Amino acid sequence: MTALWAAGTPLSPSQVQDALNADLAYNTVQTILIRLIDKGLVQRRTAGRSHVYWPVQDAASAAAQRMRAVLDGLDDRQAVLRRFTDDLADSDIATLRALLDRPS
Repeated sequence: MTALWAAGTPLSPSQVQDALNADLAYNTVQTILIRLIDKGLVQRRTAGRSHVYWPVQDAASAAAQRMRAVLDGLDDRQAVLRRFTDDLADSDIATLRALLDRPS
């Protein structure tokens, strides 16, 4: 996902493989991309003899969705939020305060 988000444009499996700078086989990268499609995180279209892939949502939206899913799965949301904010940097706390204080 990081490679796709960083690219800002659809990538082929070989481009994703190059962007990862990892020792992953082409087939492994392609399998991962197909699994991401199955999970609804990535879309693809035909481009020549291959496909190109792109994320359904940006990194910030995906992270926010994961955070909401974690909160939704727990009974004591307040405790989770309290623990989360305990370790935040002062600048992150200031950002949260500003976002919470903004008009709706």
